[in-house]
Amino acid sequence: MAVYSIEGCQDSCYPGTTVLINKLEIREQELLCEAESIIVTSCSAKAEKELEFVDVDFDFYKGLHKLIFSDLYDWAGTVRTINISKKGTVFCDHNELERLGKLRFDRLKVQDLLCGMEYDEFVSEIAELYHELNMLHPFREGNGRTLRLFITLLVRNADHDIDFALCDADMLAIATIKAAQGDTSLLKAVFAEIIEK
Repeated sequence: MAVYSIEGCQDSCYPGTTVLINKLEIREQELLCEAESIIVTSCSAKAEKELEFVDVDFDFYKGLHKLIFSDLYDWAGTVRTINISKKGTVFCDHNELERLGKLRFDRLKVQDLLCGMEYDEFVSEIAELYHELNMLHPFREGNGRTLRLFITLLVRNADHDIDFALCDADMLAIATIKAAQGDTSLLKAVFAEIIEK
């Protein structure tokens, strides 16, 4: 689970804790992280194999979040209602999530879901999209996992392959922070390493 700075640091949490209220009634963060890992990994693997990649819009993206987190949280698949930041990065204002999410996915549709692009352009567009969706950060929890699943599905739909297991998690985190500061070059380099030509 990510550690966010949020409006009202205990929003959606059990009283006196920062543990998110969950369907399993787990009130210890370490146990919740373990349960999340097992459930989300299983649901994501199933989605990679079985989910039909059609009607790809912001509702599809929210549906991915619901698919992998609905066993844990009642609010899975819904956008956050508070503002959040993490390690100095301030994410999109919650009042703008629906509008900006729709606009970004409308652009992706116009780009034909990045199909048919030359490899270098494709990697560059994936990095930009990853950055923009990361800055959107539409959910209270589970943004990175939803984003990685979506990018995996998108890349495979465009007849490439991607393996996030080849990526150093710390390097990806540093690349996203640099991108938030206006420099996407490291993020592009990371994707060039993990996207098959």
